[in-house]
This record gives sequence, C-alpha cells and structure tokens, in this order.
Amino acid sequence: MKKIAIALVLSLSILTPVFSQDSLVNGRTPRVTIKWLDPAPQPNRTRTVALAGTIGGLYTISMAWLYTQWYQDYPLTNFHTFDDRYEWEQMDKFAHAWDAYSIAKPVSQTFRWAGYGNKRSAWYGAGVAFLFQTTVEVFDGFSEEWGFSSSDMLANTIGTGLFLSQQLTWEEQRVVLKYSFHTTTYAQYRPDVLGSTIPERILKDYNGLTYWASVNPASFLKSTDIHLPAWLSLAVGFGAEGMTGGESNPNEVDGQALPSFNRYRQYYVGIDFDLARIKTKNRFLKDLFSIINIVHLPAPALELAPGRKPRWHALYF
Repeated sequence: MKKIAIALVLSLSILTPVFSQDSLVNGRTPRVTIKWLDPAPQPNRTRTVALAGTIGGLYTISMAWLYTQWYQDYPLTNFHTFDDRYEWEQMDKFAHAWDAYSIAKPVSQTFRWAGYGNKRSAWYGAGVAFLFQTTVEVFDGFSEEWGFSSSDMLANTIGTGLFLSQQLTWEEQRVVLKYSFHTTTYAQYRPDVLGSTIPERILKDYNGLTYWASVNPASFLKSTDIHLPAWLSLAVGFGAEGMTGGESNPNEVDGQALPSFNRYRQYYVGIDFDLARIKTKNRFLKDLFSIINIVHLPAPALELAPGRKPRWHALYF
C-alpha cells in the first residue's frame, strides 16, 4: 500500500503564512492584517503562490520517495495493465478510496484558507488528489512487478468523487471516510509482506485495518425538530482477516510451512465521533480535531462475518 495522504495532510497543515490586505475606508487606506490561521476574505496572491509551491514540492518529493521505496529495485517494462481486484479481499480498494478522499479534503481546506470559494476549492482539492493517485497508478503501469489497475483507478475516483460531490452539494462532509488499526498475529508469518514493525504493519497488514464510512445524522436533520449531538455519527466498517497472501494464502514461504488460515470479510456497524463538529474557540484544538478526524476512534461496534456468529465489541479500533 502506497500511502501518502497522512504526510500530505500534516505538511499542508503547517502552510499558513501571514498576509496583509489594504482596504479603502473614508478615502484612507488602513492596513488590515489577517492572522496567519484565518482564511483570506478573497483570493490572495501571496498565499496562492506559497500553496502552489508547497503542493508542487510535496508532489515532487513524495513521488521521488515513492519511486526509491517501491519501484527502483524492479525492472521497468512497457506500460501494461494488471487485474488485482480479487487481492486482499478488496481491502486495498478501500485503502485507495480513503487515500484519495483524505488528500482532497485538506488540500481543499488550504485553498479556502488562501481565499478561494467553496466550489473552486473543492475542485482544486479533488484535482490534486486525483493527480497524486493517478501518478502512482502510472508508476505501477511501467513496473514489471505491478501494472496499471483499472480497479484502483475506480477506487481513486470514488474517494475523490465522494469528497467533491458532498462539498458541491452541501458545502460540508456529512459522510467521512476513516480508518482504524489493531495488531494481529498474521504479520509474524510474513513480515516481509505484512510488516515487521508496528509502523510497517499499520501500512501493510490488511488483517488489522478497518475502513469506515462515518455518517453524521445531525447534518441531515437540520431542518427538522429532531435534535442529535452534532459530533455523534453512525459508522459502517469493512475489514478482512486470515490473509497472508494477495489472492490466496501460500502453504509455505522460503521452504517454511505456514499455518492454514480461513480468509473472511468483516462488516461493522457502530457509533463514531465527528471531532471536526465539536465547537471550540481554541484554534489549536480545532485544527487537532480536524487532523484526528481521519481516524475512527475506539467505540462500541457490532461485527458481522459470513458463516460466523455476530460479535459485539465494547470498544473496537
């Protein structure tokens, strides 16, 4: 899994230079200073140039890093396609959708900070996210080890489209894509594939990853007499377990026999907390809540799996 969303979010979150604007009042031109964290009231050239330069720099650096980490040890070949839609019980497709969504949202917010309206900011955020994700797919297409995946591109489009459609329709995100992770016993059998350290397993061990669509009921009930806490959401999750290989589990690796595991999908229904909707005047807490909001926090959830009894989790992460 080639995740770049979190690095992009954190990098863009510190891009907040101070800008000043002159306005004419009663024939005089007082100097109005906009605080560095406040959005500009109109498109501001200084912030736009800084933002474009930062995104361009991040794009170049992240793609160069990605190439050295994933591709340079494998030979290049002619552009070709690869059908991986049945691998990892489709968990990697959810990862692609989450990545695209999680890039588009903060990039759009930085364009709002630079003074652009909702519509333009949403399109710019979606465009940047799609550019990042498409570049990765093109890299795959020229690598002998992988190939251009149309199902990955579909997942990228869904993630980007989910963000864009909501922003254009409601000017807010009523359905938020999130993820959560817990350690599993499967990684120890294939640490080269599933990760040998906790940071690697967070990226590679699909057995411990769960992807969520967190729906905020209060945002749909604004015009009714029904009142719910703005921060309370209903989450639907998707996960899978028992995987030590892509399409199937190998019986042995490097001459070492592996245990036999049942591969199965998991579906979850539970509550979630939309931290971005918690009202606070503290700027630091507001920004912190927005960053953390990509993660589904531990909360009660019901697990459903084909052929297995429903399982209740008092706190699932």
